[in-house]
Amino acid sequence: MVSLLDIIGPVMVGPSSSHTAGACRIGLFARGLIGGQPDSALVELHGSFARTGVGHGTDRAIAGGLLGMAPDDERLRSSLESAEQMGLKVTFTNAKLRGDHHPNTTRITVGRAGQTAKLIGSSLGAGRILITEIDGFRVEISGTYPTLIFVAKDEPGIVAAVSSALAAGGDNIATMRVSRRGKGGDAIHIYELDDPPTESALARIRSLPAARMVRAIGKVA
Repeated sequence: MVSLLDIIGPVMVGPSSSHTAGACRIGLFARGLIGGQPDSALVELHGSFARTGVGHGTDRAIAGGLLGMAPDDERLRSSLESAEQMGLKVTFTNAKLRGDHHPNTTRITVGRAGQTAKLIGSSLGAGRILITEIDGFRVEISGTYPTLIFVAKDEPGIVAAVSSALAAGGDNIATMRVSRRGKGGDAIHIYELDDPPTESALARIRSLPAARMVRAIGKVA
């Protein structure tokens, strides 16, 4: 089904919903993944993003998202200058990513306070995005829900423990996916929620012995 949004596009700073609105939302998601404004970001542009992204403002859109700007924020036009002023070092480069990726795809590596995180995200058109990889784990995240990302040792009962913590906090799960590299290693849990998780639920999840990383990201789409 084609929605009105697909026809007229999102409210945004132009010129292209794919190259600006979607790109900005990928930047916003990367910001959330590292827990706030990063100190540095390596942005690798793939496909159409690499060929025409700069002309369409993709670089400014991603930088703006990393700074916390929304797709309709007029400050996107000067986001590269703002990044420099705010201490965010952004490096852009073109890359041919391995695998089957959408033409409008970027791989972003962000650093903050000595920690790093990496994602691959695609802009699908009309401002819609899909995050397909986080720190080497395959994922499918649209950014349309508040998202809880949880990396933990793969062991029996861990899904039930996280679900129980969310339920105790009154947090309702819309979708849930688990991906692992191999049995007994680390697994990534993606919980899309109706509302942002409560602090009490996050505290319970962070206290789990198997926990490696817990990150709550607000909806960006």
